[in-house]
Amino acid sequence: MGTPWKAPVMRLQMQPGPRNLITDVPGLLVGNAEDAGLKSGVTVLTSATPFAASVAVLGGAPGTRETDLLAPENSVGAVDALVLSGGSAFGLDAASGVSDALREAGRGFQVGPARVPLVPAAILFDLLNGGAKDWQTNPYPALGRAAFAAAAEEFRLGSAGAGTGALTGMLKGGLGSASFRLASGVTVGALVAANPVGSVTTPGERHFWAAPFEQGDEFGGLGPDPRAGLGTAFESRKMGSARANTTIAIVATDAALSKAECKRLAIAAHDGIARAVVPAHTPHDGDLVFSVSTGARPLPADDPMALFGIGHAAALCLARAIARAVYLAEPAPNDRLPCWRNGGA
Repeated sequence: MGTPWKAPVMRLQMQPGPRNLITDVPGLLVGNAEDAGLKSGVTVLTSATPFAASVAVLGGAPGTRETDLLAPENSVGAVDALVLSGGSAFGLDAASGVSDALREAGRGFQVGPARVPLVPAAILFDLLNGGAKDWQTNPYPALGRAAFAAAAEEFRLGSAGAGTGALTGMLKGGLGSASFRLASGVTVGALVAANPVGSVTTPGERHFWAAPFEQGDEFGGLGPDPRAGLGTAFESRKMGSARANTTIAIVATDAALSKAECKRLAIAAHDGIARAVVPAHTPHDGDLVFSVSTGARPLPADDPMALFGIGHAAALCLARAIARAVYLAEPAPNDRLPCWRNGGA
């Protein structure tokens, strides 16, 4: 008998970036703006130069702006910024504030003598979270402009930006981010505003569903829930508010990807939502993932599995970012749900 054939083993090695933020991807900047009384806010991802992007929507109740142009078959090759916002449909106007700021900076798609900034956006529902919603003038264009002006490599997580008023099934949600640097030198990161109808924690609200993917103690270091049979009983304090949910996210890499490859990256990253939120992708969530490539680093020519690894890293980053969003949320007056850090009481 001959020697049995053994399939080669593929090994992926990765470590969190120095900030453990999506801005570990070189060139990317993130800005937050929020209104504590409103219990809402806006988060903007941008760069000094346009970047390739796509999107995958798997939730049943999305709220979006300019996402059709991100389809691989459509002609626009790059965008100037992406916006995550609270405020439901009102929050889509945050992109108008960002677009105005970009135009003033001379940014945008050149059409003859005109420039048109391209700013896709997604929103989450936070209109029933205890904040003051009796505005006379829509506050979101100004919040979008302020978030764009604040864009930097360092930014706050938890109850900040688009995550300010976010709520999960049982606890306050928030804004989260995480990153990985692969052995190839490619960097991958995720940014998320976590506001799902599902729960980010197992029953009892101490252990995170994403615990098997935690790096160090980035969201408490408690490890996975040791109990079996989890997920068969479901509780949510938000179930009375149909269509009042959503996890909206951005994953990014410096690897040079086409729009079609960006689309595949966004699809792969949705696995991160499913690993961190139970249940995910429901009819009452608008679960959406934007994907970004800065194009700074060519894909390794000798690695046919390079995109495979980048997609896997993006899903892991997104799962971790969702848990970090809840772990770092802070209590505030008139909160409707408790924070993880207060024991979930």
